[in-house]
Amino acid sequence: MLKAYSQAVGNASRGLAAFATALLIAAMLVVCQMIMQRYVFRQATIWQTDFVVFSATAAMFLGAPYVLLKGGHVGIDVVEMVVGERTRYVLRIIAGLLGLLFCAVMLIATWIQFHDAWAGNWKHSSVWAPPLWVPLAALPVSFAMLCLQYVAQILTLLTAPAVPAAMGHGAAEPGSAPGADRHPQEIIQ
Repeated sequence: MLKAYSQAVGNASRGLAAFATALLIAAMLVVCQMIMQRYVFRQATIWQTDFVVFSATAAMFLGAPYVLLKGGHVGIDVVEMVVGERTRYVLRIIAGLLGLLFCAVMLIATWIQFHDAWAGNWKHSSVWAPPLWVPLAALPVSFAMLCLQYVAQILTLLTAPAVPAAMGHGAAEPGSAPGADRHPQEIIQ
């Protein structure tokens, strides 16, 4: 059950990462088009700047669950390096719970903002004036996926086969348990 959940969430995170990549490529192509239109053809640009800003921002948020899946978020591991395996394990669970709490609060806040933009038919103040719910939709989607990814990470930590060996008295030295040096998501994949 946990493996199926983790794989489903991981696949959804990978899908969002692919979409984020497509958004970044689209933004890059639009920047090239904007440069051509402005400096080669001497024409005004109307929608390009907004599209690039919205696409790049959405890509950053939508790619975050995949970064969490791969353990690529910025972290300070100086404390982890000097403590034992059991303390490291507890710190990882605490960090996961704090990350989950933060993402849950942000999910609620961004959902309210998205809903207000949708219900109020908010428009951007530029000449193009796109509806703001479109770029704002990336925020609750990304925070919802981050919540799901944190739940998978925490559950994996709590049930990983390396945990009992690392926490038990039988481990010869810290990190000697199978998979103890690997990211929790790598253990079940």
